[in-house]
Amino acid sequence: MNPDGNPPRVSRRSVITKLGVIGAAAAADTKLIDAQTQTLTEDETAVSGAVPVQLKINGEMRQLKLDPRTTLLDCLREHVHLTGTKKGCDHGQCGACTVHVNGQRVNSCLSFAWMHEGDEITTIEGLGQPGNLHPMQAAFVEHDGYQCGYCTSGQIMSAVALLKEPWGPGDAEVREAMSGNICRCGAYTNILAAIQQVRKA
Repeated sequence: MNPDGNPPRVSRRSVITKLGVIGAAAAADTKLIDAQTQTLTEDETAVSGAVPVQLKINGEMRQLKLDPRTTLLDCLREHVHLTGTKKGCDHGQCGACTVHVNGQRVNSCLSFAWMHEGDEITTIEGLGQPGNLHPMQAAFVEHDGYQCGYCTSGQIMSAVALLKEPWGPGDAEVREAMSGNICRCGAYTNILAAIQQVRKA
């Protein structure tokens, strides 16, 4: 009550302000609850059914505890944080996730991480670095062998493996050898030129 005995006057501004404060508090509580739930869920997942896996990735031994259903691709991206290997189709059809396992190209979305215990795994990060590029990486840059770049790491990993495989010298053989790697932008001519430059060198 006001000093004059009348009920307090409620303005539209004060109502909106109070509603805003209440809404912000409710949203903060919801986010806090969601964060706590998410943390608990992740912790439970990390413990429940996880198996120890030791992988040698880019020359470094990694001790991991993984859900046995974790693919090599998800292990590299989500657990080791090597995100150069891309998830494209997740069905082994596009080649964006290509890595080397014991020197051979492999679609990392098609095998479980635990299957590679003791294997030598090389990703695009282990192939070369800025200032010290692998010749294939340098050739891709020189020939503009990429557009959006999403498939590029898989293309390069396949192309490097191709150098050690018994393919003929012609363009047709290279196209066949690289047929498992799809470029949705259609930069195939430039990719071919980059690969052939390195092969001839």
